Amino acid sequence: MTTIADFTVTTNTGEPLDLSSKLGKVLLVVNTASKCGFTPQYDGLEQLYRRYRDRGFEVLGFPCNQFGAQEPGSDAEIEQFCKVNFGVTFPLMAKIDVNGENASPLFDWMKRQAKGLMGTTAIKWNFTKFLIDREGRVVKRYAPTDKPESIAADIEKLL
Repeated sequence: MTTIADFTVTTNTGEPLDLSSKLGKVLLVVNTASKCGFTPQYDGLEQLYRRYRDRGFEVLGFPCNQFGAQEPGSDAEIEQFCKVNFGVTFPLMAKIDVNGENASPLFDWMKRQAKGLMGTTAIKWNFTKFLIDREGRVVKRYAPTDKPESIAADIEKLL
């Protein structure tokens, strides 16, 4: 059975991150963008991270420029924007694609594990969120319109 531990991603500083190191934590994996109507969700994501990180919770942000070219910056520019405007301290990864032939294998796997509306697998927009349990399994997919604070109860159940 595949879990998040079977994937390696790239951090925003270009270093490989073996996600097996995240086993034992509850994760919220999010495709993000800096120039989107949902960008203020960075505040809510950071609040969740600060509220639960001492209990084994982490947010992983994956910037993506596939939706309306709303994430045009470099990895360093994205990190700076997030820190200055939203106080983001949770880990940001290198910019990726979440759909199409160049899609991140991690996102391809998560999309198959938790399908979207009417059984679709494609990510429809920025700030689609996936909740991962401590064993590395996808528990639930959340739409971009689902505010981070609305996910708190589901996170609590897994901690």
